[in-house]
Amino acid sequence: MRALIQRVTHASVTIDGTEVAAIGHGLLILLGVATDDGEADVDYLVRKTSQLRIFDDENGVMNLDVRQVDGEALVVSQFTLQAATRKGNRPSYINAAGEAVAVPLYESFKAKLAAALGKAVPSGRFGADMKVSLLNDGPVTIWLDSRA
Repeated sequence: MRALIQRVTHASVTIDGTEVAAIGHGLLILLGVATDDGEADVDYLVRKTSQLRIFDDENGVMNLDVRQVDGEALVVSQFTLQAATRKGNRPSYINAAGEAVAVPLYESFKAKLAAALGKAVPSGRFGADMKVSLLNDGPVTIWLDSRA
């Protein structure tokens, strides 16, 4: 399971011209589920995401996590994070989980992250054509892989 995490001042998801989710200061999490992922991968990424110290403390040092700054989180499914690009120029998505595997793990990630943060975690809609808007703060962008 892979997550691309961006520290944002705000982020939102729009589907068919309607904003379906939005947050203020916090984390935009793009989540890609692989065919062989399971709950252990979810647990690892929830722990790392909720405890990642990428927010500034009073000295301007990235030393605080999203919970400590009362930040929010927005989760967006993104199967393209599982792209294999080693050969050729057209990415292969053979490692990306299909709906039967990905949706339950995506939902589990959102629920467990909400529990870890103590607040609701809005999201996009799995499989939808989404427009994601954000203002990256820093910029700070972190790549997490539960298998690396």
